[in-house]
Amino acid sequence: MTASYANDFERCRLMCESMDRRLQGDWVHYLLVADFDVTLFRQLEGSRRQVVSERDLLPWWLRPVTDPLSGGRRKIWLSPFGLPLRGWHVQQLRRLALARHIDEPAMFAVDSDVVFLRDFDPAALWQDGRLTLYRKDAAIDANMRSNHLAWLAHSDRLLGIGPYALPANDYINTLIAWRSDTCRKLVEHIEALHGRNWVRAITKTRAFSECTIYGRFVDEVLGGEGHMPSPDALCHVLWFDDSYRQGIAGLRDFLKDMAPHQIGIGVQSFVGHDLDDIRKAVVELAA
Repeated sequence: MTASYANDFERCRLMCESMDRRLQGDWVHYLLVADFDVTLFRQLEGSRRQVVSERDLLPWWLRPVTDPLSGGRRKIWLSPFGLPLRGWHVQQLRRLALARHIDEPAMFAVDSDVVFLRDFDPAALWQDGRLTLYRKDAAIDANMRSNHLAWLAHSDRLLGIGPYALPANDYINTLIAWRSDTCRKLVEHIEALHGRNWVRAITKTRAFSECTIYGRFVDEVLGGEGHMPSPDALCHVLWFDDSYRQGIAGLRDFLKDMAPHQIGIGVQSFVGHDLDDIRKAVVELAA
């Protein structure tokens, strides 16, 4: 499943091309987009890929409007129950919501900026009925450069667990697998605990991480049931703009650091690397 939007369309197209070349076995790819992006993303549909509108996934009262502070360039999502949300917030909600709409036993989340570089069968994520859960133990400390501490505090309140202690486990990557039945249990747990729709409960604040919520639910509510933790990230991710120098040379260095067990790369769209340079570096690697 890939939650995307128009500004990432070309990145998503490259991801789909690489997926079609490299992903093996039995799979269906769901592109989760806002209703106003459905027509654009229909270009990417095929025998194994379909576009799903968020209108079929999320409550009717969560609606996108033009952000008045963006000069018409961006959308914000409004609801009567919380603060305005950005697109990246709603993308997280779409991924969680999909579990109630599909029959597949597992959901493999793939960000738009991922490029598959090695053959991979998602069935390999299952071992003896347990699904591999990405978990980097004790990876979160007080000096994290992102909002991990706020996300941990949010999941404390949302799941009725905690309080979290540092160092804490990190569950975030751009290629991760969730059990569909566990994801359904998660939203049911949230609704039972808070007495309201799970989307409303999650979006009481804008500081949330769906990967953190799912991972802590598995470990701290279900006691690891149905999962097998692994610290091996399947995607080599370029998170920060100062991690590698800009341009094709920096991307070549980044690709050289890909670990043997990793099946793809993810160059975050906000770090400034040009998509043409990414394509060129990937083509060079495959040559």
